[in-house]
Amino acid sequence: MSYFEIIGGRRLEGKVAASGAKNSVLPILAAALLTQGETTLSRCPRITDADAAVRILSHLGAKVKREGGVLTLDASGGISSEIPEALMREMRSSVIFLGAILSRAGEATVTSPGGCEIGLRPIDLHLDAMKRLGAEITQEGGKLLCKAKNGLKGARIYLSFPSVGATENAMIAAVRAEGETRICNAAAEPEISDLADFLNACGAKVSGAGSGEIRVEGVRRLHGASHTVIPDRIEAATYLLVPAVTGGDVTVTGVIPAHLSPVLDLLERMGAEVASQGESVRVRVSSRLKNAGTVRTLPYPGFPTDVQAPVAAAMGLGKGNAAIVETIFESRFRYAAELERFGAKIRVFDRTAFIEGVERYRPARATGPDLRGGAALVLAALAAPGQSTVDGIHHIDRGYEEMERRLSDLGARIQRKD
Repeated sequence: MSYFEIIGGRRLEGKVAASGAKNSVLPILAAALLTQGETTLSRCPRITDADAAVRILSHLGAKVKREGGVLTLDASGGISSEIPEALMREMRSSVIFLGAILSRAGEATVTSPGGCEIGLRPIDLHLDAMKRLGAEITQEGGKLLCKAKNGLKGARIYLSFPSVGATENAMIAAVRAEGETRICNAAAEPEISDLADFLNACGAKVSGAGSGEIRVEGVRRLHGASHTVIPDRIEAATYLLVPAVTGGDVTVTGVIPAHLSPVLDLLERMGAEVASQGESVRVRVSSRLKNAGTVRTLPYPGFPTDVQAPVAAAMGLGKGNAAIVETIFESRFRYAAELERFGAKIRVFDRTAFIEGVERYRPARATGPDLRGGAALVLAALAAPGQSTVDGIHHIDRGYEEMERRLSDLGARIQRKD
């Protein structure tokens, strides 16, 4: 397995260009199964989750070609209705293909998704949405058999929680359903709006994306389209936290600053200099930051759960005490024990992490337990003077494109080794 060897304690500065959003490209790739003709996606990140999605698409029968950051897909031929368990387990978001396959083939066979163990991600909201649209779902030998004998019909779908994945699956399934579908208590994340923009470019009729209610008027056919994926706000936030732990000066370009508001607000309250101009954000830190009370993760536009682990690494070096309350996933503090190896003082009780800031981290060997937890450990290693090792970077590769190269461009001494 690969690992990062990091010589920390250096002030990092420079510019990083944002990649395409992991949480946008995956549902867009699934939705492309519904199109007739060629679809081109630009700014498609080179991450292992995207590679896994491409393998699923290829298995289902789509023709997929990648050239750098541009991915071309054609699903005009017939597609399979089943995703093998091995492919389903490669990523947590694999269930996002359910709505597209069911709509396209009239039936779908899937198993439970895999990926990071950050807590339960029940797919009952996804299944309930499919049932509301007219699907019959049975379980047989660990597989979920979904069938829409009479085709999908528009319906009112109420989500008991504004799940991003369930909202996306319902949108994708509804675009070719007969009649109108209303998705109530829908997720409002920017990635939802990006999916809606893609679907509409393909001939769908989706309105209200980004609000609590999304309306989808079913159409009979979708055509291919060209679409540029929005920038990854979670990746951008991670790199903007680099100066918070190294006392540096970092600019992330090609972003949408409004998507980063909760993180930028926190950095300002901690004492960092934050400046946004056009599609770039600059964070400059010249002295030790101070901790700024409690951070509570919430659905968008609240503080993103995907950033709380990297933020914990920064808070661990802040003056004073802080707390992080995790309201989305129940097992998202598995990185805390690993962060303590660097000297962090962090204690977890139920869904709250209490942090007492220390003046500096010490070098350590730690293992990333999941995608964002791994990123937090890299930040800690960058701050710790001396040589550190971060294992488990296959998790990091799921959502960060060439992290070591980008950090090296900022002056970090980091190497990927086997």
